[in-house]
Amino acid sequence: MKKERYFEATEFENIKEIIYNSAEKYGENTAFILKHKKDKEVEYENISYKRLLKEINYLGTKLFDLGYQNKRIAIVGRNRYEWVLTHLANLLGGMVSIPLDKELQVDELESCIKRSRADIVVFDEKYIDNIEKIKERNNTYVQEYICMSKQDNYIDIETLKKEGKELLDKGNQNYINKEIDSYKMNILLFTSGTTSKSKAVMLSQNNIASNVYAMQLVENFYETDVNLAFLPFHHIFGSTEMIVMLACGLATAFPDGLRYVAQNLKEYKVSVFVGVPLLIEAIYKKIEQGIEKQGKAKLVNSTIKLSNFLLKVFHIDIRRKLFKTILNELGGHMRFIISGGAPLDKKVAKRFNELGIDLVQGYGLTETSPVIAAENYKKVKYGSIGVPMDNVDIEFENKDENGIGELKVKGPNVMLGYYENPEATKEVLKNGWFYTGDLGYIDKQGYIFITGRKKDMIVLKNGKKVFPEELEVLINRLEEVKECMVFGMPDNKDKNDVKLTVKVVYDTNIIETKYPNIEKEELEKIIWEKIKEINKTFPPYKYIKNMILTDKELIKTTTKKIKRNEEMRHLGQV
Repeated sequence: MKKERYFEATEFENIKEIIYNSAEKYGENTAFILKHKKDKEVEYENISYKRLLKEINYLGTKLFDLGYQNKRIAIVGRNRYEWVLTHLANLLGGMVSIPLDKELQVDELESCIKRSRADIVVFDEKYIDNIEKIKERNNTYVQEYICMSKQDNYIDIETLKKEGKELLDKGNQNYINKEIDSYKMNILLFTSGTTSKSKAVMLSQNNIASNVYAMQLVENFYETDVNLAFLPFHHIFGSTEMIVMLACGLATAFPDGLRYVAQNLKEYKVSVFVGVPLLIEAIYKKIEQGIEKQGKAKLVNSTIKLSNFLLKVFHIDIRRKLFKTILNELGGHMRFIISGGAPLDKKVAKRFNELGIDLVQGYGLTETSPVIAAENYKKVKYGSIGVPMDNVDIEFENKDENGIGELKVKGPNVMLGYYENPEATKEVLKNGWFYTGDLGYIDKQGYIFITGRKKDMIVLKNGKKVFPEELEVLINRLEEVKECMVFGMPDNKDKNDVKLTVKVVYDTNIIETKYPNIEKEELEKIIWEKIKEINKTFPPYKYIKNMILTDKELIKTTTKKIKRNEEMRHLGQV
């Protein structure tokens, strides 16, 4: 399949070039919308692209003045303007930026700060307790702690900006004139580590810039759009998405938290949204529950059939008119959603598209900056992750009889390696190719399908292979199920074989409403009958033979991926 370029874009070598170009091209456009709360009063402040660049340069100039040129600066905090300023000031000055997960336990956070050899930590006041513990222990290489807002005993970002402006006004051009080496390590990002100690991924500015360019060729972002930055910036998907938005000249707002997503979508008139399946599926469930409550399920389904017919046969698109009431629940302006970070149930993707919101999936890893493949809103194949990005080559290695093999990729977005871990680097980087550890195949039209992680695949005694994800996605659709994990449990009758088992976490809210005062035994029977129905849609070797029912959430990373090994250990299977 020939790679298609759906949109025009300018290719830049590094992030400094991207930000300077946007400041010139979109100068007075709003880059960020800030919300200030004073008592019960709420004020909004728009930061233009011109002002953003000025403030980056103020902060960067002061950081250079303090002697932080060529230093490593870690960032710990929520998605907020000061986070963006710090990260971009680091990059535009060629300092190594180390985005760290704010949700880490204090010991793990300290370990990441130490392992990355961070010289400075810029932190959000919300996490001051953890920072002060780390500071007291004095077990890292950190020379200075800077707070994102005013706090006693700490330098703060606002003060640094003011002092940087004074230096610039006096003619200090050291920071502004700094030349960027686009190909050396400029970002150090820790993987979420579902199985073992997280690895630190070394990325260059060109890694990110090449991926930003590739995204612009495939996805339709407009300078009139408003984006809600829900994905955490310490995650590669979140930080690269933020730079894509800046490259396209649109406005970004910051959410108030998971509970307020629906409110924020209306408040900021959000039109584009990048999220993980967990969040997108939660929005989907709310929409479906709303339709059910109003008793409009049949009406909506028949209207969808009519809408699909008009679109397919006559190319008449009236989706947004027909489903205006439903779309208003999402703020009324939502037009485009990108899902990434994990597989999305194709039923969910299909529903959003039927309602008039273009939903596409992207696929990638921290090691690939991140996007390897993505759908375009006109080229969607449910269940696939789209086609390879314009500047990325892909191959599947060691294919089995079904054409399923390990996905390997090559391109300017592939990492430099794992920091201070040559052994792990050699395992995944071979002859210029990065081995993803994901198994899948490519169809005749060039669409990529991921069947599962190599390390999660269950191999039965008869040689048949089962991918937990394909079973999990169907079980997760059950109304009573909050989440689940499929694994192989040793068979008592044959120790050389395993029987497929599912650990089901039931949704207490649904159960209390739908089955008040139900006994656990009875609930087990109800869910088990539904799983038996799911079994019938698969060949017998994929049948779930056993179920463990609980109301306790599965052990997950901060990016909401199931820690399968820890779960197995907890169940006594490792």
